[in-house]
Amino acid sequence: MRRLAILAGLAVLTGCVSGPDHVPPEMPLPAKFNEGAAKPDGDVSTVAWWTAYRDTRLNALVTEGLSENLSIQQSLERINAAAAGVTVAGAGSLPSLVVGASNTTSGDLGSLATTKAATNTTGANANVSWLLDLFGQYRRSKESAQASLDAAYSTADVAKLTYLQDLVNSYINARYYQERIALSRANLKSRQETYDLTKFQLDAGAASRLDVVQAEGLVQSTQAEIPGLETSFRIAAHRIATLLGKPAGSMVADLQRAGPQPVFRAGIVSGVPADLIRNRPDIRVAERNLAAATANIGVAMSQLYPSISLSGSISPSYIRPVGANGGLTSWSFGPTLTLPIFDGGRLRANVDIAKSDAKTQYLAWKQTVLQAVEEVENALSAVRRDAQTVAALRAQVKTTQETLDLSTASYKDGASSLLDVLDAQRQVSLAQASLAAAVQQMAIDYVSLNVAIGGGYNPGGATAPKPVAAKASPAKAG
Repeated sequence: MRRLAILAGLAVLTGCVSGPDHVPPEMPLPAKFNEGAAKPDGDVSTVAWWTAYRDTRLNALVTEGLSENLSIQQSLERINAAAAGVTVAGAGSLPSLVVGASNTTSGDLGSLATTKAATNTTGANANVSWLLDLFGQYRRSKESAQASLDAAYSTADVAKLTYLQDLVNSYINARYYQERIALSRANLKSRQETYDLTKFQLDAGAASRLDVVQAEGLVQSTQAEIPGLETSFRIAAHRIATLLGKPAGSMVADLQRAGPQPVFRAGIVSGVPADLIRNRPDIRVAERNLAAATANIGVAMSQLYPSISLSGSISPSYIRPVGANGGLTSWSFGPTLTLPIFDGGRLRANVDIAKSDAKTQYLAWKQTVLQAVEEVENALSAVRRDAQTVAALRAQVKTTQETLDLSTASYKDGASSLLDVLDAQRQVSLAQASLAAAVQQMAIDYVSLNVAIGGGYNPGGATAPKPVAAKASPAKAG
């Protein structure tokens, strides 16, 4: 016992802890993105980038959903479970005390008729045990649990980013389909007028039956577009309601009050690749998972070494037979040494498993960083070119509309055929649809960029993105 006590004291004093200590991983990254600036962007988690669309309805939806979204609430509950896991892991290194009490009555068969021959025994017991954490098993377990708790916090931030991207994209889609519905109805009205004009000219002998049938077919094709667009709008509205924790159909009437397609009016901020390691919560999750896996190596290694536990118990009892009283107290205390000798290689295999898991988590962290850089590069490339596409399509819409006006006037004067008018109407419709889709994509790409840099998941101290100069602002969708 003296030797055991000396061994325990030395181990505690030296603070022996098995396994490697976690060191935050590093990897070489470029100084800047290919199409980004060389200036770090600081903490972007509080930047309310969605306010750059200047849409009060969207702002209200984002605020509501951050507190009502069910995925976010689930991730917050996982934080509570992880925090409890830290307590459980730390409890193993602390002494435990269990107490109990009992009362029994005993005797022979004759005592069933009378209690004079019965004996009452009242007892209590207290058991204390303490497993000395000589090689850091419980310290490493607590490190692992703490890293898992940190990962749970960052996972909640990932859920918020996912919510922001899903909600804003769904809102952008809803407004896009509303724009398409409005365009289709306007085109339907124009094509109906052309159809009526063609019937009038047929009655006057200035048009053929073929002209009437062609004009009628264009009206019918336009009518066929609208139901599908209305369905797509409702699907987007249903998605928004679900993200807000509401029944799917509850947002349709609210969103049917049409609004313009969202167009962001703020500068393009990307920061530098090194910012992603600090700002992207998914990268922090991967790093914390690596920390937990590294600590688990120490847990596995500590099981290769001897363990010493101190235990003791005290059991007082009070016996009351007929005509006499008596008491008895028993106690015990001492150390226990456990030394693994033959286990078929199981314990060392557990160490190898833990090391392999840590290596896997490192590779996962590295992959997460590289994917984050790729997402920012892709979003930057798209956002910087979207405005050019939108500008070109606006010019095309203007040109096709002028062509339609000239063709219609010429047809009324009998100088051109109906085919020219119908073809011009198709070109206008295609150009308008392409413009609406380009405005939609430009808005979505801005979402992708801000999510890719890890922006906006902590809007408690939110700041709005800085607006760009008026001459650099994207033109509003028409």
